[in-house]
Amino acid sequence: MPIDISAFRVRDGQAVNLRRWPTRVGPFYDSTSQYESLLADHVKKLSERQNLLYAHDQYAVLLIFQAMDAAGKDGAIKHVMSGVNPQGCQVFSFKHPSAEELDHDFLWRATSCLPERGRIGIFNRSYYEEVLIVRVHPEILSSQRLPDQPRARGTFWKQRYQSIVSFERHLHRNGTRVVKFFLHLSKDEQRRRLLARIDNPEKNWKVRAADLDERDRWKDYMRAYEGCLTATSTDDAPWYVVPADDKENARLIVSQVLLGTMDRLKMHYPSADGIRVKELRAIRTRLLKG
Repeated sequence: MPIDISAFRVRDGQAVNLRRWPTRVGPFYDSTSQYESLLADHVKKLSERQNLLYAHDQYAVLLIFQAMDAAGKDGAIKHVMSGVNPQGCQVFSFKHPSAEELDHDFLWRATSCLPERGRIGIFNRSYYEEVLIVRVHPEILSSQRLPDQPRARGTFWKQRYQSIVSFERHLHRNGTRVVKFFLHLSKDEQRRRLLARIDNPEKNWKVRAADLDERDRWKDYMRAYEGCLTATSTDDAPWYVVPADDKENARLIVSQVLLGTMDRLKMHYPSADGIRVKELRAIRTRLLKG
């Protein structure tokens, strides 16, 4: 039975108040073994759809993951995409922009990372950082060499939202299906995970003092996410607010959304016309001759 993911989708024009969106919901599994079985089934189906996506060669799929630190982006990508052919999947993580990237508009660096037709692209963070971390830290704008140095007020962010929506509509018209996930983590659960990282020698390298500085701005980030989700979730490129306090549940939701997205594409394996049939028969004859 497919997981009903409709409750997690932000509708076009819907105002988002994240305090009303859960960070945890009743699990879609009864035990660890059932979770593993459900995820394995999703992964198998995703592998089949990815093969079809590649053969059909008319669509691309772009998955965007945004979240606060320790929300489980890396784990979701690793587990959900574990069965997909690596040749059919591309993952990009967006860090601090380089000098070259700062010499272009804020969407420029994303365009060269977009997936080709037949492939699944994954952005682990994305151009949405430009309306999230930059909104929380507007001083970053001073390094972007914008003409008439903007005052980071409502009109400026509204213009950036419009640029993003137009960009994603352009992608949709040209065959790229964009699906966006905000992994919605509670502040208490983030603290628990950060403490667990500190206690784990294999993971404590991930924790920096700067992470706590960002954590102190939690309310500012939630306001930035609310504005972003409200302004940029569209029918063509929807946002899903995924409850992330339960990592396993979050992975099942993400994989179900991706399956549903790919199932809505009208894809088929290439059919052989008369000329191709004759060619295949000739190939068969040569092979049978040894």
